[in-house]
Amino acid sequence: MFNQKNLCEARIGHLQEQIALNGFTGAILFYSRDILYYTGTAQPSYFVVFPDEYFLFVRSGFDFVIDEVAIKKDKIIEEGRLEKIKEQIKVELPIEGKIGTELDLLPANRFSQFKKVFSESEFVNLSPIILEQRKQKDAYEIEMIKEACKVIDAGHEAVLSNLKEGMTELELAACVEHAHRLAGHEGIFFIRQPDFFMSRGPLASSSNLFRISGVVYTITGVGLSSAVPAGPSRKRIERGDLILVDIPVLVNGYHADQTRMYVLGANDKAQRLFDALKEISNHLVDNIEIEMKYGEIFQMAVEKAKGLNVEDYFLRLGNRKAHFVGHGIGLELNEPPLLSNYDHSKVSSGVVVTLEMHMMSKNCVVKLEDMLLIGEKKNKILSITPRELFQV
Repeated sequence: MFNQKNLCEARIGHLQEQIALNGFTGAILFYSRDILYYTGTAQPSYFVVFPDEYFLFVRSGFDFVIDEVAIKKDKIIEEGRLEKIKEQIKVELPIEGKIGTELDLLPANRFSQFKKVFSESEFVNLSPIILEQRKQKDAYEIEMIKEACKVIDAGHEAVLSNLKEGMTELELAACVEHAHRLAGHEGIFFIRQPDFFMSRGPLASSSNLFRISGVVYTITGVGLSSAVPAGPSRKRIERGDLILVDIPVLVNGYHADQTRMYVLGANDKAQRLFDALKEISNHLVDNIEIEMKYGEIFQMAVEKAKGLNVEDYFLRLGNRKAHFVGHGIGLELNEPPLLSNYDHSKVSSGVVVTLEMHMMSKNCVVKLEDMLLIGEKKNKILSITPRELFQV
């Protein structure tokens, strides 16, 4: 159905155009998610790109690369030493001038090595160009994200089958994660941020819904210890508790992220807040348009909350408020765009974002998060789990 070779060649071609337009001599990529995007492999490699040429220098795992790569085989070279790579490319191509790389992820010791070997060159940050290209998903990527949405729904079904009074948050999370893995989750997620840490994803109940760790700017759970203060704890779930499950998945390299709320019994106040939250979410789904700024989407949500008289609860995190209502998603769990006042870039079709919003009052927390594909004429929710507050 999809020709991976054609997809990767088209992606590389676009990157080469951007390298030329920005006056770069070339680029050296090292980050596995970017290399996967352009070549089809995540094996340790350097992907060297010039305006009219490219090479994949494989540092290790060459036998894997040959089997899975989606670029021309004559462009693949088994070599991981930067000195040797320089010797091979300088025969045909200039190396002086600006060379782009992922400076937001490059450790200082490796940067020093880059500078030492390519002393004639100036290294500049290529990540904004790569991330801008990756915003717009092609048909293959959208299909992979849809598959991930199916896998994350298996975790929801596990909650309905296993949630009971007296079990711990950790036990419930284990049920969810087990179902995800059996359905095809690769067991990891990627955040483009050095030293990021969290459990497999937030899960919290009752009083833990109000304890917000600084690890991520949303409802986090408290984790098992101060070493990783986010995710499920050993707190037991009791009758009447609200439970939040926000555990993402990765399938064929692409993420799905959703949040669903559950209650053991019934909670009328939570239901009213959830209904208002869903109305805000539906309002965004129906009214996000091409060429709109992402900051305008954030303001649209805030204005809708005011119209529903829930602005005091909307996005509240204790005595603060969250500054976004969603984020891009794809090869990384959180990637541009950010649906916040601070993102002034414009909406385009083919972008997949989460709509991630919550309400918090003195004694009640609800959250709803869905995957949304922005279309030229109509937006489509990709999440297949029903968008309800589930009474168990």
